[in-house]
Amino acid sequence: MAQRIGIRQLVEFVLRSGDLNQRQGSQNTALDGARIHRRLQKQRDDAYQKEVYLKQPVTMNGHDYVIDGRADGIEQTTTGYLIEEIKTSDVPFDQLSANTLQLYWGQVQVYGYILAQQQDLAQVTLKLTYFQRTTKVETPTQKSFTREQLTAFFTDLIQQYEEWLVLRDQWRAERNRTVKQTDFPFPAYRQGQRELAVAVYKTILLHKRLFVEAPTGTGKTISTLFPAIKALGEDQIQRVFYLTAKQSTRQVAEQAVALLSQQGLRLKSITLTAKDKLMFAEEVDVPPEQNPYMIGYYDRIKPALKDMLSHEYQLTRPVIERYARRHQVDPFEFSLDASLFADVIICDYNYLFDPQVYLQRFFSQADPDNFFLVDEAHNLVSRSRAMYSAEIGTQTFQPLSQALKGESSATISALKTPLNKVKRALTKMSKPLREQQVAELTNQAPLTTLNQALADWVLKVHDWLGENPDDPQTELVLDAYFSSLSYLKISELYDATYQTLVRYQAKTHQTQVSQLCLDPSAFLDRALALGSGAVLFSATLSPLTYYQQVLGSSPDSLPFQLATPFSQQHQALLVTTYIQTTYRQRQRNLTKIVASLGALVQGKPGNYLVFLPSYQYLETVAAAFQQAYPDIETVSQASQMTEEQRQAFLARFKPQTAHTLVGFCVLGGIFAEGIDLKGERLIGVAIVGVGLPGLSTARNLVRDYFDGQQGTGFQYAYQLPGMNHVLQAAGRLIRGSQDVGVILLLDQRFASSRYTKLFPAHWQHFQRSASVQQLTQQIQHFWRAHDA
Repeated sequence: MAQRIGIRQLVEFVLRSGDLNQRQGSQNTALDGARIHRRLQKQRDDAYQKEVYLKQPVTMNGHDYVIDGRADGIEQTTTGYLIEEIKTSDVPFDQLSANTLQLYWGQVQVYGYILAQQQDLAQVTLKLTYFQRTTKVETPTQKSFTREQLTAFFTDLIQQYEEWLVLRDQWRAERNRTVKQTDFPFPAYRQGQRELAVAVYKTILLHKRLFVEAPTGTGKTISTLFPAIKALGEDQIQRVFYLTAKQSTRQVAEQAVALLSQQGLRLKSITLTAKDKLMFAEEVDVPPEQNPYMIGYYDRIKPALKDMLSHEYQLTRPVIERYARRHQVDPFEFSLDASLFADVIICDYNYLFDPQVYLQRFFSQADPDNFFLVDEAHNLVSRSRAMYSAEIGTQTFQPLSQALKGESSATISALKTPLNKVKRALTKMSKPLREQQVAELTNQAPLTTLNQALADWVLKVHDWLGENPDDPQTELVLDAYFSSLSYLKISELYDATYQTLVRYQAKTHQTQVSQLCLDPSAFLDRALALGSGAVLFSATLSPLTYYQQVLGSSPDSLPFQLATPFSQQHQALLVTTYIQTTYRQRQRNLTKIVASLGALVQGKPGNYLVFLPSYQYLETVAAAFQQAYPDIETVSQASQMTEEQRQAFLARFKPQTAHTLVGFCVLGGIFAEGIDLKGERLIGVAIVGVGLPGLSTARNLVRDYFDGQQGTGFQYAYQLPGMNHVLQAAGRLIRGSQDVGVILLLDQRFASSRYTKLFPAHWQHFQRSASVQQLTQQIQHFWRAHDA
């Protein structure tokens, strides 16, 4: 089957030159552009054919390709054929760079070549129509090309592109040869590991989606990456995206690729790092037109890519930075350009799912060569709601309003009018709240007046920034500008899965408007459909039916659950039935909670973690515990810990210790998942409460939405997210085959069928404890049996 290359992709890769200037261009959205295209196309004659698909088969480096794209319009006139290409932007036509015009004309020349070949034409007329969105000025330009001119242009384009295809095919041939020689990197599979690897491989072959719950210790990263790489070596797919929520899991994926490379595997892997972290110190706060790493970027990027890709396989952050310095190119953009040649791309969720920052070079349309591995998929539920939501308010504009108060110049006055219009729209939104004397109201409709005011403000600011790039107020303007853009982009997605929440603070007279996405599953489904399939996996994905629904399951997606690879005899799971931790009962049950924690840690000297639902409750329980057991060493998680503080906290949990250390942490916080305290570094975990998230209007809206859909509101909004926090915290305990310990669940609700039915398979051996005395006996019995 011939591989597809888009006309725009081809033209931009070969012809792009000059500076990387991220201030230039347009804030025109895809939706805006499509609307403008349709409006202009409707104005054309009846003979005008719009959105004409054109394709040209070519052979490059011995392989068949199809060069294709859609011409905006083709018209057959009395003098011949005319092809129109419509471009929309905010920049005035006479300010477009020479390279931008070269790219525009390059695209329409390829359309002209294909049409001339198909229709056997001696000449074609090409028309470039440029529409400036801010002024609505339309600038048409027309040129005629002979078939010979178009053929020469296209041939040169293909020859230059072919040089890179030759290199890519050489790299892929080496990849495929070494993949075939690469074995699983461990002497034997753990229990369940082979089954998972086989399931992943079959999912790739069948182009399905697989939802996997594989308990801690299964070795999920290597069990998913290894079969995906095997599929790469057989050309079943050409690109694996390993998507994660945290830096720590990205490092685990890097380590897995490095482990396979020790066997001689040669594939290109790249780790994409956020722009604010992948930037040289000398680039910070330097405008693009003065940044030496952006000036002439496109003139140096191809030698830089060829150098790095010819000598490196694992393109980690240090490697990218080293070659970026050598060739004086911006490291972040360099990494994105290098990713086009990578076989494995390790990156954050937002590069696929976030509508504001997704990788357009890969995800502008579906590509069956892509396959997605989504790690720690339970995190995607809350992350995706945030990605598809946005908020704005008077506080967004307050710093700018204050700064502009004393300004009276003509330049500043141009900003004040649209800014005041936005502020009036926000005031109008809060009027019902002020009249009813309430703090918040919800509405299931987009706010047209506010959206229009923001759109007018954005247009005015875009023009102003072009004329005043170095104004003293530019930074404040940019802050408000980008917040407005973000809000407007989300407003384009607003549908029945959204609610609008308006809040008003009477003391400060602040109004805040939020567009809340309650169910992003359809958006996630669309994103996952941009590849041939996906595996979404986590140690905690129970119940699978819930995660399949909220994470964009397709009708033929497959569930897969693995049993724990470790012996149940290594873990005691104890549920107290005599403790209540609801907010009203906490103080009354404090003595029982402290006594139960005492029974846990006195069962055996060692390291323990206690998880609590909030910092305030943590401080209360930790203080009471210290008073009751002053001889036992404790350490508590603090809010806003630096990386050094986090590492120092974990470093206190030492192996083979003769004394006891109790760490108090927040459930759902930084120490509740993603940390690895193996062996005797941790022998017990206690969880106080069922982890229900705090009550909030936003979460109640999620509850009401799913109640209306299927009557599962409380479960979806509160119970299941809370239970996932519990499972993640408990998963800190047994990390390897030699680990042993006790999990203590301190809340009588855990013993009810509403919760026991949510327990994973390896929790079915749990025991109930009716008193501190019984709990003490159970813990002592467990450790005696284990020691024996």
